[in-house]
Amino acid sequence: MPWDLNSDRPIFIQLIEKIQIDIISGKYAPGDKLPSVRELAQKASVNPNTMQKALAELERTGLVYSQRTSGRFITEDIGMIEQLKTELAEKVITEFLGDMQKLGYQKKETLSFLTELIESDCQQSS
Repeated sequence: MPWDLNSDRPIFIQLIEKIQIDIISGKYAPGDKLPSVRELAQKASVNPNTMQKALAELERTGLVYSQRTSGRFITEDIGMIEQLKTELAEKVITEFLGDMQKLGYQKKETLSFLTELIESDCQQSS
């Protein structure tokens, strides 16, 4: 996923979310070493201090840890990663349901609509 950052929300929050998604999607596996602050900042086209702030917050939550002379690493706590994945999925689904409600869909209608789309996608993929 590219570093699609926008100015409507704090950049460091967007950096945290991007790294979290990279972790839960498997781009970074448990125990993997993260690139340096400077490398990540360069890839994201942000100031290294902003990236440092995001990484410090990820460390505070325990998703990332640092070893003084070796750099930063992804937690090896698979349960923590799975919990984050579930929390983010719930957030996406809740926002989706809210958006569908704004369009006039009730939850049962949304579920029916999704089922139809999934089944038609499965038939097209076959």
